[in-house]
Amino acid sequence: MSLGYYPGCSMHGTSREYDESLKAIAPALGVTMTEIDDWCCCGASSAHAADHLLGVALPARNLALAEAQGHDEVLAPCAACFNRLAGARHAVANEPGMAARVQAVLERPFANSVAVRSVVELLLGLAPTIEEQVAARLEPNQLGELSIAAYYGCLLVRPAEITGFDDSERPSSMESVIAACGARPVDWNMAVECCGGAFSVSRTSSVVRLSRAIIDDARSHGAQAIVVACPLCHSNLDFRQAAMTRRGEEPMPILFITQLVGLALGLPAETLGLGRHFVATEPLLTQLKALAAARAAADAAKAAAAAEKAAARAAASDRPVVAASAAAASDPAPAPPSAGGGDA
Repeated sequence: MSLGYYPGCSMHGTSREYDESLKAIAPALGVTMTEIDDWCCCGASSAHAADHLLGVALPARNLALAEAQGHDEVLAPCAACFNRLAGARHAVANEPGMAARVQAVLERPFANSVAVRSVVELLLGLAPTIEEQVAARLEPNQLGELSIAAYYGCLLVRPAEITGFDDSERPSSMESVIAACGARPVDWNMAVECCGGAFSVSRTSSVVRLSRAIIDDARSHGAQAIVVACPLCHSNLDFRQAAMTRRGEEPMPILFITQLVGLALGLPAETLGLGRHFVATEPLLTQLKALAAARAAADAAKAAAAAEKAAARAAASDRPVVAASAAAASDPAPAPPSAGGGDA
């Protein structure tokens, strides 16, 4: 599978670990990505609120570049970037006169022919491959001990007419990927609630309040970690926990969905950028490795005990046969009848 790659601003900046983990798992899953040459900011969080035409033309420029560079599909890992690129494609296709207005702004041909995919949609399609590779690994799957909450946020599956790949109120795509990785998705209440988004700087207290509610709900439903597919959601849930823990809350690791897949495939934590998080992931990973090793040892002990019982049963069932054979060998053979068969 070959895709155009739109990293957006975050993947080369504040969310380098998302970019690193995506590029680490792609070859293992048979995905080739080619970064769009000369891409620009899609205007997420600001342009579409200031000017509708600008909010469409900025992401449309990236789609036009992808189109000119021969791509049929573009992967946009950031949920906000995915939403803006998919939204621009929808606007150009459906709003009267928008195609001509955008082309006039771009000053270049634009057929609006490039499909836009999110990382979650991509991984959902690859879930059977992930599950197969996880099952083929010889080492115990440490994620088998992990209960994890899938957090979609506001933009990954909304609005449905633009995103299109999952239910906008009760999505399940990330849960399917989590299950393919061997982990346990939890059923919780805050999967599509807002974390505060771009108010992280201007209204920090609101972001802390909203993000705390998300983390508390995940914890109350048994989650040991939260998985996301949005750099801004990750920033709010990960970085802002420093403010939350002042009230005594235990820190909750926040993983990108690509990092979870990488762990399931057995890739090293450093390759996946797990050391870049504000909430340390190492204690959780150490705990999971210990639990996986203990489970493997217990399974091995059960298998050995079962084999021993089976061998004992087989030996017991063989004894009567052996005894009968020995008895037959010790008895004298009966004399054959005489050839004459009567008196002389």
